[in-house]
Amino acid sequence: MKLAISLISLIAIFFGFLYFYTGYNSAFEADQQCHYEMKLKAIELDKLGCDHDLETKQWLLYQEGVNDQPSKVIQRYRY
Repeated sequence: MKLAISLISLIAIFFGFLYFYTGYNSAFEADQQCHYEMKLKAIELDKLGCDHDLETKQWLLYQEGVNDQPSKVIQRYRY
């Protein structure tokens, strides 16, 4: 039982570190990456845009909806 709790704790710590250390260091870096990938993907997809979400601290690369459809998030850039 102790081994299972230790293993679960170790896995949780690993994923915690992975989550917190894989994002960008600042909003500026996330913004730059979003706009860079927007230019690259503009060849394949139409009506792309980048938007800053203050609530979740991330930039969103999205494709505008057509015919009153909602926009679709292509990529998220956490910071």
